[in-house]
Amino acid sequence: MKASQISFRTLREAPAEAQISSHQLMMRADLIRKLGNGLYTYMPLGLKAYRKVENIIKEEWNNIGAQEFKPTVIVPGEIWKESGRWDTMGPQMLKAKNRGEQDMVVSPTAEEAYTAIMRQGLTSYKQLPINAYQINTKYRDEIRPRYGVMRGREFNMADGYSLHADDESLDATYQDYAKAYHRIFKRLGLKIIPVKADTGAMGGSGSEEFMVESPIGDDTLILCDCGYAANVEKAACKEDTPEMAKTDAAIEEVATPNVFSIEDMEKFFGTSSKNFIKALVYRVINSSLDLSKAPHCENLKVVKEEKFTFYPVSYACVLIRGDLEVNEAKLAGLLKASEVVLADDEEIMMIAGAPHGFVGPVNVKCPIIQDLSVNNMHDAYAGSGKEGFHIKHVEPARDYTAYINADVRTVKDGDTCPHCGGKFHTSKGNELGHIFKLGKKYTESMGVTYLDKSGKAAVPTMGCYGIGVDRVLASIIECFHDDNGIMWPMSVAPYTVAIVPIKYKDAMKDAADKLYADLKAAGVEVVLDDRDERPGVKFADADLIGYPVRVTVGDKNLPNVEIKMRNQADPVLVPLEEAGAKIAAMVKAELDQLNG
Repeated sequence: MKASQISFRTLREAPAEAQISSHQLMMRADLIRKLGNGLYTYMPLGLKAYRKVENIIKEEWNNIGAQEFKPTVIVPGEIWKESGRWDTMGPQMLKAKNRGEQDMVVSPTAEEAYTAIMRQGLTSYKQLPINAYQINTKYRDEIRPRYGVMRGREFNMADGYSLHADDESLDATYQDYAKAYHRIFKRLGLKIIPVKADTGAMGGSGSEEFMVESPIGDDTLILCDCGYAANVEKAACKEDTPEMAKTDAAIEEVATPNVFSIEDMEKFFGTSSKNFIKALVYRVINSSLDLSKAPHCENLKVVKEEKFTFYPVSYACVLIRGDLEVNEAKLAGLLKASEVVLADDEEIMMIAGAPHGFVGPVNVKCPIIQDLSVNNMHDAYAGSGKEGFHIKHVEPARDYTAYINADVRTVKDGDTCPHCGGKFHTSKGNELGHIFKLGKKYTESMGVTYLDKSGKAAVPTMGCYGIGVDRVLASIIECFHDDNGIMWPMSVAPYTVAIVPIKYKDAMKDAADKLYADLKAAGVEVVLDDRDERPGVKFADADLIGYPVRVTVGDKNLPNVEIKMRNQADPVLVPLEEAGAKIAAMVKAELDQLNG
């Protein structure tokens, strides 16, 4: 391709809104242009790089037997009502009505669409497993879209889905996808960290995220030298509650004016925060946990839609050791809720009878969720449920009853690894891919059945496997750039070689044209910068766009040409007659290393 034929314009400065390197460089190199808030258009050079990421995903998924299909982006709201996520998905889901007043959804994800499509042709166990994938556009109405295509409102995802007769078959496909992910990211030049993760709104029994470490990452990774890795939303640690002696003393109320926080309590009682039970009241949104026998829940509003029963609003009091923090993702998962948020002042008074800072476990009027850190606490301090007072000599099993005991704490740097006893350290990361064992969450709710070997109706189990294509592309740039621009891995660069004649005329034109023809004949993706621009502009653009190999053709060096790798400081001179073969070999060697 000739540079004069490519529609692009580079920028010396990035737009002010671009805060991270990938966003800045993608805008400056004209890989993307902004159409609206959180909405970006891929320009020709950006689309070429995007397609390469997409094709690598396709190749590796095809190799494990997955087949591509193409659902629509606009889907009926009816299938979301079947799955139970019409109300629980939240405001991120863009809903609309067509002219027939039918509810429609701009797909934020495709589990419902896949399930609805595949159930139409499924009749027998002989058809299982079914393994299909799509690479398609999605839309989520992010409150604060940021970082360019790293977190946009419209984005592209590669989604694999599988249906199985049993868990053994599901596990085999799950492992196939996990291995394919490792191959995909190796070919893209990325070093990824597989971590245990929360299933979130997707549901299911288990999941694993594929993360890349990044200082601008949205996720906190909990890591141990033994190899343990988990997202903070899922991470568990070894409990290290200090040994405490039980007490026979009755609860004693203590006047504590102006004592509100854990720090205030430490000073007032002269003891460690590890001796305090912290109580937090949460508003729980759209919980599908059965609360029919939970304390103080007999008058909750309950909604029944098709096969689903949920509580639009309920409350929970979470008890946790005073030095720890509640992990709201764990709590929402435990309560099968779309969201949990701290209750406001009025709600706290209604549920706990006291303002924040004096909430306690004894008189609270909602189910108590007790973190495991509290189980071994004795002779503890807590809020009294009355403003201006706390209580001491609290014995958890004696003085109140928890409705659920579970791990709802946030693991932090320095906590103890449950596998090796070592200490955790933390890092920031970006999620690039996620695999789920969804089980029968969607197939049961959406009425998917087949006839098993005995001729009886059975419900298949399901897996889901996603990769954020735009996010992967941006993450590659985050990992591979310098002050001058992008430094693409050979497998993703829009063109692998850029020929830059000092002036595109006379002997320099002839030499550039010959090398261009030689490289094209060798199957190398090459761009010839034939523009009438100063050499400095051409060099700056080549570095900014990030072509892995730059070949400079100038009068001073002919009949030699100068070959410079983008990731190396020094160029080498090579005779023009040998340059084509040498460059083709360099490109092949690096691609072989990435693909090996």
